[in-house]
Order: sequence, then C-alpha cells, then structure tokens
Amino acid sequence: MSGAASSDSTRRQRRELPAEVTSFVGRRHELAEVKRLLSASRMVTLTGMGGVGKTRLAMRAAGEVRRAFRHGVSLVELAELDDSEQLIQVISTVMGPPPETQTPETPPLETLSPEALTPEALTPLEQLAEELRGRQALLILDNCEHLLLDCAVVAETLLRSAPDLRILATSRQALGTASEHLLSVPPLLPPPGADGSRSPLRSSAQNEAVQLFTDRARAVLPDFAVTESNRDAVEGICRRLDGIPLAIELAAMRLRALSAQELFDRLDDRFRLVTRGSPAAPPRHRTLQALIDWSHDLCTEQERLLWARASVFSGGLDLEAAEAVCAGDGIAREEIIDLVTGLVDKSVLIREEHPAEARYHLLETTRQYGLNRLAEAGDEHALRARHRDHFLRLSAEARARLFGPAQAPSLTRLIREHANLRAALEYCFADPAELTTGLGMAADLTDHWVIGQHLAEGRRWLDRGLAVETGPTELRARALLAGGRLALLQADTAPPGGASARDGLLGEATAMLEESRALGERLGRPSILGYADLYTGMLAGLRGDAESAVKSYEEAAARHRAADDPAGLATTLIRLSLAHCLAGDPRRAVAMAEECIELCDAHGERWYRAYALLTLGIATWRDGDTRRATALAKQSLRFTRSIEDSLGVGAGIEVLAWIAAAEGRHQRAAQLLGILQTLWRATGATLAGFGRLMDFHDRCESTTRQGLGEPAFREAVRRGAALGPDTALGYALQDRSSAEEGREEAPAPSPLTRRETEIARLVAKGLSNKEIATTLTIAQRTAEGHIEHILGKLGFNSRTQIAVWVGEQQEVGAKRTDA
Repeated sequence: MSGAASSDSTRRQRRELPAEVTSFVGRRHELAEVKRLLSASRMVTLTGMGGVGKTRLAMRAAGEVRRAFRHGVSLVELAELDDSEQLIQVISTVMGPPPETQTPETPPLETLSPEALTPEALTPLEQLAEELRGRQALLILDNCEHLLLDCAVVAETLLRSAPDLRILATSRQALGTASEHLLSVPPLLPPPGADGSRSPLRSSAQNEAVQLFTDRARAVLPDFAVTESNRDAVEGICRRLDGIPLAIELAAMRLRALSAQELFDRLDDRFRLVTRGSPAAPPRHRTLQALIDWSHDLCTEQERLLWARASVFSGGLDLEAAEAVCAGDGIAREEIIDLVTGLVDKSVLIREEHPAEARYHLLETTRQYGLNRLAEAGDEHALRARHRDHFLRLSAEARARLFGPAQAPSLTRLIREHANLRAALEYCFADPAELTTGLGMAADLTDHWVIGQHLAEGRRWLDRGLAVETGPTELRARALLAGGRLALLQADTAPPGGASARDGLLGEATAMLEESRALGERLGRPSILGYADLYTGMLAGLRGDAESAVKSYEEAAARHRAADDPAGLATTLIRLSLAHCLAGDPRRAVAMAEECIELCDAHGERWYRAYALLTLGIATWRDGDTRRATALAKQSLRFTRSIEDSLGVGAGIEVLAWIAAAEGRHQRAAQLLGILQTLWRATGATLAGFGRLMDFHDRCESTTRQGLGEPAFREAVRRGAALGPDTALGYALQDRSSAEEGREEAPAPSPLTRRETEIARLVAKGLSNKEIATTLTIAQRTAEGHIEHILGKLGFNSRTQIAVWVGEQQEVGAKRTDA
C-alpha cells in the first residue's frame, strides 16, 4: 500500500475506544463473564451471529478493564481488510511505537539468532512481535471471521512473544487457537420452544430486547415510551427479530414514519423493512439483508445449500432429520455432519442440548433468509415435500410403536417436533392432492394431540380432512374415532359454567362415534368397533351413566381381545377399572388394573402401564391401603414426568393429594393442591377424560380446608403454587410416611451459608446457572462454584435433589410456624 492509502485504511480500521459505551443496554451476565475470562485468560473470543452485539460487548468490557493495562487498550477493526499483510500493518500502526519505558535489555525472539535480528531480516509479523514485547496491553481484534487463519497465526505469535499482552477477539466463528477461550454471545431473547412458541417476556421494564428498542426509539422520538397500548406490538417486534440487537436498532429507526403497531404488522417482509441504518456504520450493518449476506458469503457453497434446505424446518432439527431431508442433489448423506458442524461454527445454526441428542435451530431471521434463497433457486416445493415425507414417516412409526418399549421415545420425540409436525400438515392441507395424506397423518398423531394437550389443534386438522374424505373408507373411520376421542376430552375440560359448550362437544362426539361404528360394521373392522365401544363408554361416563359405561367397556374389551389389539385392550381395562372404582367396587377395579399391568409387562409397554399403575393406586386407596396407593401413584408420576406427559403428571399429583387428605396430612394436601393449581393453569387442562374423578378433587379440597382452617389453607396452597416445576415434583415424590411427618422434630441447622441458601432456592425455582448469575448480579462461574459447594455439603449429585431438599425445608418450616 502507498503511504496515503495506508494512512486512510488505518483511520478506517482504528477507532478510539470510548471511556464509556453510552449505547450499551443489558448484557450484565455476559459483561461479567468477559471480564472474568480476561482476568484468567490471555486470548478470549466472543462468537455469535452477525448483529448480536459482539463488538459493543467487547468495547464495553474493555472500557471497564482498561485501567488494568498500563499500555492501554487498542481496537482494530478488520472487516475491510483483505489479507495478512494488511492485518499486521494495521495492528502495528494502531498499537504505535514501542513505549519509551521498554528496556533495551528485552530479550530477542528465541527462535532467531542474534545475527538475524536486524530489521531487514525480520518478517513483518516477527517485527510486530518484537515491538509488542514487554507491552502490558489489551488488543481488540474486531470481526475476524473472514481472516480466521491469519488472525489465529498473528494472535498465537504475538501472545508467545509478549507475555503481558491480552487479546479480545470478536468473530462469527472461533479462531481455533490453542489458548483461545470462547464466549458465545446469544440474542437478547431465548429461542422458541419445540412448538414454535416463545416463553412470556419478563416485564417490559426488565426485558433487555425491549429496553434496547425503547432506547433506540427515543433517538428518533424523544418522547417514546412503552405503554399498555403499544406493549404487545413492541414485544412482538423484538420477538419477530429474534432479539438480535442490530435488527432491533434498525427497526426502531422506522418509528420516524410508522407507529409500533404498523411496524409490527409489516415485519413479515423484514428484509425490505429493516433498512436504512446509520451511514457511518460499516456497510454490512446498514441493512438486515447486508448483515445476513455477510454471513452467507463466509460459508462454503455446500454450507449455503444446507442453510437454505434447513430453513424448511420449524422449531429445529436433529442430525437424522438433516440427513433425511437435506441430503442429495449436491450434498452426500455422509457430508451432512461436517456441514452442520461448519454452520454451527459460523453461528448460523444454533446448537441445543437435549438429554438424548443434540438439536439445532436457525433464528427466524436467518431461516427467512434461507427460505428466500431456496425459493430463488426454485427448490422450496421439493424440500417441503421431503420435509413432509420425513415427518409423515415419524408419525406413522409412532402409531405403529404405540404399544411396546419403543413407544415412550417415539412420543417424546413428537413433543419436540411439534412445530415441524404442524408445518408438514400445513403442506398437506395446502394442496388438494395431499389432503388425504394430511388426514391420515393427523389421525396417526392422536396420542400426540392428547399428551401435548393440543386437543383443539388436532380437531382442526381432522375436521379439515373429514370435510374432504367423505367416502366410506377405513381412513375416514379412523379419523372419526380420533375426532370423537378429542371431542370427549375437550368436553371434559370445558370451563365451569360452560354447559352449553360441553353439551355441544358431547353431541359432536356422539355423531362421530355413531358414524365410525357404522363404517366399522360396513367394512368388517373389529378394531374400529372396539374403539367405538371404548369411546362410547367414555361418553356414557361423562353423562353420568356408570352402568352403560361399564357395559360399553366390557364390549370393547371383548372386541379388542378378538382383534388381538393390546393397545385398545389396555386402554379399555384402565377405563373399566376407573368405572368400577367410581361405582364403589374397588376389588373389581383392582383386578382390571392388575390385568392391564400384566398385559403391559408382556409387551414391554410403559406409558399405558403408568396409567394402569395410577388407576390401581386409586383403587387400592379406595380399598383402604394408602401406603401401597402412594407407592403406585409415585411410580406412575416418575414415568409420566420422564416423557413430559402433563396430564399424567397432574393426575399423579392429584391422587397423592387425595391420599394425603385422607391420611390427615393437610399441610401436604394443601401444598399439592397449590402445585396442581399452577400445573392445570399452565396446561389449560384438568383431569381430562376421567370424568367424575373431579369429585375426589373437590372432596380433598373440602376436607383439607376444614382440617387447616381457611387462612392456613390459603397460605399452604399459595406456597405450593409458588414452587418451581422441579421443586414441585420433588415435593410430590418425597417419601416420608404420615407417621414420620406427624412426629417430625425440628430440623438440624442448615449447613449452607446465607448466599448458598439463596442460590439453592433459585435452583429449586428451576433457574439455570446463567439466570441465577443474572438475578444475583454475579458471574456465572461464581454461581457454578456455589452450586458445587451446595452439592458437596448436602451430599447430593443433582439439582433435582437440591430442589427436593429446599421443598422439605420449606414444609418443615411451615409446620413449625403452624405449631
């Protein structure tokens, strides 16, 4: 470069580090973690997708630690550099000449002989290393992703030569040096759940994404504020933009001409709307399109292809799905794993940890970008068909595995894939030629609709398909049975006072079951007739006709035995057991439940077995054996918790509450009722499909209220309702007998410090280490250290054990207060 060109380039790459980054919003945890890493490591790299705020975080952290570096902090912006020679030259210029305080006795590079240490003999990198020897400084290398290898070589060389130098880098991809410590910078909002939904934001005043939007909005509208009238729109904007800080900032600038609601309504075309950034910003930061273009250009051709194909997934994907849907036509199946790794490294795909597997997702912004690329290439329809075929196959496999050892993992997987199942169904129902396929898929997913409490959604898909599939086919008969079952469950969850809606749902169920029975007789399908009898028994039970319910269940059991349908027989035996229990015949109820358990054991089946155990628990409780009933209910609860069956979890806790009330353990019964209050509200369910079992709930509540008195009852319910999910389940599963509870002595003094007790309570509420650190304004590593100490002091090895311990401490404390 010429001298003039070099000077101009350096001015572009070098920016003075401000004493304070005035536009910095939030990021308390990440800021604390950067400072901690810089104190313990010599090379720290902030990674994350473009626009997530890596540069701003680095500058803020550097501003707060600058006094620790005698020779200052230097920022080098690399986005406009093209090669290693420019990189070395700019670093040298930015860092300036060696300080006068540097001693002439500074030893030379160990790898060079004294004769070779003339300026002419040194390479530019070696000369830079010599200049920095003895410096106590922090060097920020900003935007390294397009010069990864060059930056890695330069960083390693400088760190070897200058023992007091620290390097803080920002990059969309790790540099890969041996001394590098990584910190991933996430968006300001958590990713959506498996069904595509997002957890509610904290209050707008606390949420960092909303704070940032408000801060930037006030730059164009000084009087802007989040109010009741615009709160939903502002939160919606932040969600639509995935909590990406740069995207939020660019969107806020549109408030010059649009209201918050108008801006939200137009964000479907985010790449057109989110433009016009500051002219002083780097070109890649002036529009959302340019921001994502930069990431796209850094990818290989195959990585770009996988990015586009992966965009057809909703709510994430696993490796198997990527191989099934994205391989072919330029990508070999065995290449998928390396391409996925490459996109994770480049912060395009975001990795999620799950107990059985790793999953990946695209932020909605990068997903929309990929979909645009896929459409431009004319491949969107073909990829959506592949996506549909994959999830059609998963749905059929789950139905085929409905009774046996493979059932639980299949159902659990469907819960994770709910958003993808919905997308596959949307593909089917958008094409008249695929409607029949969509109806079959919706019917195959009946148990998924039940477990996930997606009753209304399941009904919508089935109703759409039934409106088209009107012929006397087995598919229509199956879909009618599925729709009738879901209608019955909807009727049983109708809100109090909703008699009209309940009667309407029961009428719809009756019509569907009658038609399915007629089709079963016409087609000669005993299994269809068996399910029609089963659901007719449920219908009779909901109408209070116990005698007709038992008769229908007995007919269903006979048909399922004749058809050799173990799943249908197991369901019928569970219902028959409950019917006998409600009719006041616990002995016959026990016999039916035990037969069901034997059937399940013979097939290695666990989900139906869990419900049979719970039914047996109810029957044995009604027969007076509360100890066995408690053990059975807890055994059922442990399994339903493991597959995220919210209905099964709630039913298990219900039974434990009834038993506690019957034993006179009113404090425990009241807290369990509080836990149920929170759980049923969160799931929008009750004891769906179990009809008159709600009578037991009402009796339990009445007995407990009388036993404690109104004030104490309300307080105990409040404590239970306030427990986090892990603590609540731990409390429900505790194993103290009623006798032990009655004579419990004052607890031994807690071995935990006040801070450890505070952290243990946050663990019990279900907070992650990161959330605990944010709540207490401490570093995440500090929170992790406290939790290790807690585990050691209590002799535990899991967070769930801590949650159980906290629940027990709270219960004992409540008893002492009552006493």
